[in-house]
Amino acid sequence: MSQETEFRVEMPPSTPVVPVQLWEKDKFRFHCHRGIACFNKCCENADILLTPWDVVRLARHFGITTREAIDRYTVDYAMDGQGMPGLKLARKEGSTACIHLTPEGCGIYEDRPVACRYYALGTVALRKKDSAEVEDSYFVVKEAHCLGHDEPHEQTIAEYRKEQGIEPYDAANRAWRDIVLKKRSSGPTVGKPPERSFELFFLASYDLDGFRRFVLSEKFGTVFDVEQATLDELARDDAACLAFAMRFLRQSLFGEMTIKLREGAAEERKRAYRERLEREARDKAAQLAAQQDQMYDSLKEQGW
Repeated sequence: MSQETEFRVEMPPSTPVVPVQLWEKDKFRFHCHRGIACFNKCCENADILLTPWDVVRLARHFGITTREAIDRYTVDYAMDGQGMPGLKLARKEGSTACIHLTPEGCGIYEDRPVACRYYALGTVALRKKDSAEVEDSYFVVKEAHCLGHDEPHEQTIAEYRKEQGIEPYDAANRAWRDIVLKKRSSGPTVGKPPERSFELFFLASYDLDGFRRFVLSEKFGTVFDVEQATLDELARDDAACLAFAMRFLRQSLFGEMTIKLREGAAEERKRAYRERLEREARDKAAQLAAQQDQMYDSLKEQGW
């Protein structure tokens, strides 16, 4: 049976991957600790892809907004050939080292990204053809510098995930992972997706505080019928707000209608959309006419 695959926690292309598929109950040998000779080596050549919950935890660690965290501590990258926006953790100026690396170790250890928590494991999310179910499997990554694989410590994948505090991250990110997987598995679209869809994806995925302001705005309330109790929860609870953001993305990208529209809102949006297209067409025609007039005036000045 054919399968569609997406790497959830990706490693650098040069990383040696042990080609053995592992599951939750399987054991592997690895232990990282402060006294090991290679301590911090993995952080000196960092290429960390960020998830939505990573950005939230980063922002809360420093007591800043998600937008500020994005601006200070991340860099943009394209998640696919069509330019789906993603974020990576920034590096130190003129270096390949993680921006949060200190001589004592990770400067944000309690709120480190899920990719760092998984190391030295990578994960693969698989969805079988014609199935909505996504299965998670794992593989070991053995980098030449890493001595943790030689430590006499063995554990199951499940035990390691619990030890590293991974499950809250995976639980918060799972809906986002499924959206990315569904979008990739649907195949390329004809032409480049509209810039607006990228902006919406970025807002809902990474700038949770910006998305929260959008949801709590008067404009949102004129279109969507959301109970006040839900809005109050979104205002104070990051996990609930991210879950709602993913519902909004699925509704916007795939037409999965789980957020109720106010009566007449759909028709009003269509009318506003038509008016915007007509206005843009008029503006474009006026701009073209002005350019033609300018060209004619230039020709006259040249004696034509």
